[in-house]
Amino acid sequence: MKVTFLGTGTSQGVPVIACDCNVCTSDDPRDNRLRSSIMLSRNGQNLVVDTGPDFRQQMLRAGVESLDAVVFTHEHKDHIAGLDDIRAFNFRQRKKMDVYASASVQTALKREFHYVFAEIRYPGVPEISLHEIDIRPFQAADFKLIPIQVMHHKMPVLAYRIGDFAYVTDANYIEPDEFDKLRGVRHLVINALRRESHLSHFNLEEALEIIRILKPERAYLTHISHLMGLHSDVSAELPANVQIAEDGLEIEVGD
Repeated sequence: MKVTFLGTGTSQGVPVIACDCNVCTSDDPRDNRLRSSIMLSRNGQNLVVDTGPDFRQQMLRAGVESLDAVVFTHEHKDHIAGLDDIRAFNFRQRKKMDVYASASVQTALKREFHYVFAEIRYPGVPEISLHEIDIRPFQAADFKLIPIQVMHHKMPVLAYRIGDFAYVTDANYIEPDEFDKLRGVRHLVINALRRESHLSHFNLEEALEIIRILKPERAYLTHISHLMGLHSDVSAELPANVQIAEDGLEIEVGD
């Protein structure tokens, strides 16, 4: 299975107008991040986790010609705002898009994209087959996903394990029973917002502690804000099996 990091950044800590910090003005392309999302690819099928505001740009940048399913982690706008742009795949593939979301995410989708779910719908709106998920394993396209409930301050968020790969974003606490679902992963992606502590995200130290406990072969930090610092500076401080993920990074993981 191939994992493509479509985006590794976050809206957190990013100024509305401009920024003159060394990260935002960096010439290193690894410091230029779109909102966090990944794509899983296997046997000619593609699944995207989260469609943030940069979804269209991410699909074009990665040259994605087909998409079989979308899975959501939670309902914050930086993870759902780009859903409307699945209409291009509807048109190309001549079928509805399978979308997997918890009850709370579905409520948000029906509020934010009410025209998609209207009884009388305008021609050309996105075509969606909506599937409700919870913490039970489920199949989406060619992928079996094991949901892992993590906490984003007081908001439940779904992380996912697929084989020996796991993706954890927007979390700052994991209950012991849910944490056990991560044991044995060989490839772990985990959010690390910045160096300082944060109300709803793991910081760098906390993410590294989880990596130390789980001992994956490789770990990748994502959902990085510019407050973390330069990619090159932070990378020099990390353990040998840990790296900051970058937009466009592709890795091969076990099924």
